[in-house]
Amino acid sequence: MPSIVKNLRVLADPLRLRILLLLEREELSVAELQEILAMGQSTISTHLSQLKQAGLVEDRRTGKNNLYRLKRDKGSELLTQLLQQAEIEIREAKHDQAALKLALRKRQDKMRSFFDEVAGRFGRTYVPGRSWKSVAEALLQLMPPMVIADLGAGEGAFSLLLSQRAKKVIAVDNSTKMIEVGSKQAKHQGTKNLEYRHGDMEKLPIEDATVDLAFFSQSLHHALHPDRAVAEAWRILKSGGRIVVLDLVKHRFEEARELYADQWLGFSEVELKSALEQAGFSNVQISVVHKEVESPHFQTLLAVGDKA
Repeated sequence: MPSIVKNLRVLADPLRLRILLLLEREELSVAELQEILAMGQSTISTHLSQLKQAGLVEDRRTGKNNLYRLKRDKGSELLTQLLQQAEIEIREAKHDQAALKLALRKRQDKMRSFFDEVAGRFGRTYVPGRSWKSVAEALLQLMPPMVIADLGAGEGAFSLLLSQRAKKVIAVDNSTKMIEVGSKQAKHQGTKNLEYRHGDMEKLPIEDATVDLAFFSQSLHHALHPDRAVAEAWRILKSGGRIVVLDLVKHRFEEARELYADQWLGFSEVELKSALEQAGFSNVQISVVHKEVESPHFQTLLAVGDKA
């Protein structure tokens, strides 16, 4: 990171400090920063350009937008200390953080409304990467009887399948409609060992070290922060437990963001392997287990790892 001394002029502006305080906590688009700070687009873009030129922020392209975040480099301790002091002294900082929470809630509400809308017919509509071949590959990893957490379970079609052999299945989803539909299906089929819980993948309603297998079936790309969801899987797993992830290989089908409420356009093998290893999983194995023949030719990754 360039010397803080050389960028005192950039950091001297209170609005730029407010932007840095927000980007320290979450990567945000220009539109989201406009909403949080109640400022015009040109003003926000100008300040972001200056912060980027100073090497204090970086951005990445996602769909039609750029998402900005604080740049983390060696030697950024002084900037962190400065921001901590700025948070105390800038009176608008507390309001900005409350507005940030609201903006992030709107992101999640957009995704949740999609799943609420398709609840009851989800299994009969096309979902990229959901194939029986990839599911069969994952089932080979199972060693029942186990307590299994199906994370981002939707209506729970896979949860129902797992419940036939598992000791217990905990299906977690953040859509109340999906939970209602799944619970009715389980009750109709007389399934006793399947429990639906309403909750977020990044803050699971499951106790520490109580699960043998944590499963993400085409759900991780819906998480706002996939690394946090993987870390939560680590938390709920018993020692010797296992994580299994089925998800899309990184692709360029941008329409998936609107069609399927996808937050991420899949993951590369390196990204997914790194996320599991950084969470603490060992013996991580990852491979492409399915390639669709029809356009846009989605591919499915299977990743497994152990909690030693």
